[in-house]
Amino acid sequence: MSERKTPLRRCVGCGQMLPKAQMQRVVKTTEGGYEIDPTGKQAGRGAYVCVLPECVAKALKNRGFERSYKSGFPKEIYSALAREVSGSDV
Repeated sequence: MSERKTPLRRCVGCGQMLPKAQMQRVVKTTEGGYEIDPTGKQAGRGAYVCVLPECVAKALKNRGFERSYKSGFPKEIYSALAREVSGSDV
């Protein structure tokens, strides 16, 4: 039997390609809001970031989510991501 391919996604912070299961997804909902998606199955446009505090900080510095969504991105989501991956705030 052939092995299944593991889906890879690019981190908006560091740009590294990693398996989807090892990353945190942030989704732009159909209503236009942004949410952290722990299941990875919520409807909407998704962007991924590594679960490292350094990558969340890089995504904030290089405006990775803004480039991915081609629109503004709330700072509250960056803070929530930072708390989730490290327990601290950006």
